[in-house]
Amino acid sequence: METKAAEGNKLWGGRFTGATDPVMEAFNASIGYDKRMWKADIEGSQAYVKVLEKAGIVTADERDAIVRGLDKAGDEDIHTANERRLKELIGAVGGKLHTGRSRNDQVATDMRLWLGDALVALRGHLVSLLNVICQRAEAELEVLMPGYTHLQRAQPIRWSHWLMSYAWMLQRDVQRLDQLRQRTLTLPLGSGALAGNPFGVDREFLRQELGMTEVSQNSLHAVSDRDFVAEFLFWASLLSIHLSRWAEDLILYSTKEFGFISLSDAYSTGSSLMPQKKNADSLELIRGKSGRIYGNCCGFMMSMKGIPSTYNKDLQEDKEAMFDSYDTLTGVLQVATGVLSTLQINPSAMEKALSADMLATDLAYYLVRKGIPFREAHSLAGECVAAAEKKGCALSALCVEDMKAVHPLFESDVAKVWNYSNSVDQYSAVGGTAACSVKQQITDMKAWLASTSAK
Repeated sequence: METKAAEGNKLWGGRFTGATDPVMEAFNASIGYDKRMWKADIEGSQAYVKVLEKAGIVTADERDAIVRGLDKAGDEDIHTANERRLKELIGAVGGKLHTGRSRNDQVATDMRLWLGDALVALRGHLVSLLNVICQRAEAELEVLMPGYTHLQRAQPIRWSHWLMSYAWMLQRDVQRLDQLRQRTLTLPLGSGALAGNPFGVDREFLRQELGMTEVSQNSLHAVSDRDFVAEFLFWASLLSIHLSRWAEDLILYSTKEFGFISLSDAYSTGSSLMPQKKNADSLELIRGKSGRIYGNCCGFMMSMKGIPSTYNKDLQEDKEAMFDSYDTLTGVLQVATGVLSTLQINPSAMEKALSADMLATDLAYYLVRKGIPFREAHSLAGECVAAAEKKGCALSALCVEDMKAVHPLFESDVAKVWNYSNSVDQYSAVGGTAACSVKQQITDMKAWLASTSAK
């Protein structure tokens, strides 16, 4: 039978005399995922004992003993386990570590420290993917392909322009990550269970010791604030949207119907029944895991919505969602980088997919350059499309006389419209698909990557 002494080993022991139901023990435990924060917990504890020494709660010798003991330490949760191991290593003085500190402000601090480091790691994976995008865009600048709206062929673009469209999405994700990290590294330690710290600890000293950005200003808010977790889960969801869309495009482009790209065997699988199959499982998993990440975000938001002030055990649901989204994104980003760095493109298939009807807008622009208002020019180009359909020929196969019948300003120089390279290079304004514009995109993105990698 479990004794009162055994219950007293818990951080909240002493008040309770009976044994905990084993089912409740397992239900309540968080060591399975808390142990991932062992390093952050030790760092936070070492900083806290230093501030206790400054406040006169422990001596300098006791401070040094606890710091050394924590270096060596390095069941209900990791926070209890570290303190228990500390007492085993240095004796009863280890019990002074928890003076004025609650598991509430301790856990909140550990989580923020852990997530701060996790965001640095994710940032590195994102930057690696962005570098690969820029490398491919620069090397394959001259490759043309169809651009799509509503999954219908729309206008000719550069393959590199398509690549860079995702680079700008991911750049915004890096910027949002940086802003999130600043808010994440707010120091709750020194807030106690909810009312604050009664020993006048120097919280600014703690902030500096732990390399955090600011000190929380309200103890009630500090111990129960999980906005940083919700924001991380939303950030992860938005990033996964971008990567899922990117994966969907490449899945389509890899089909035999498109044939624009071929994935490396390292990122493909076969069929257990059909020997000819080469499946884009890597991309399908990237697309599929977005649902898992969305689920973490939605589930945690629902757990949060009815929690009263201040700390409540519901908040224990924060860690599994946070850890799982981090693990999932770590794998997704590494696989995405591997897929893109090894896939092969098929420029001839891309060019073959271009068709003269995709230049109907260019035909309207031809008339605009001759002084016709765009709306009228658009209608006249549509009449040319209808004429080609009636004759059963490509738009580019209409003779000048056919086009003059639509409008007399059509001349023999209209033949220049039927050139895909000329078409893409007319879009030279910032953000366009002309070679000069795409080169500028790549230059700007590489410069940003160089500056941001130095952070």
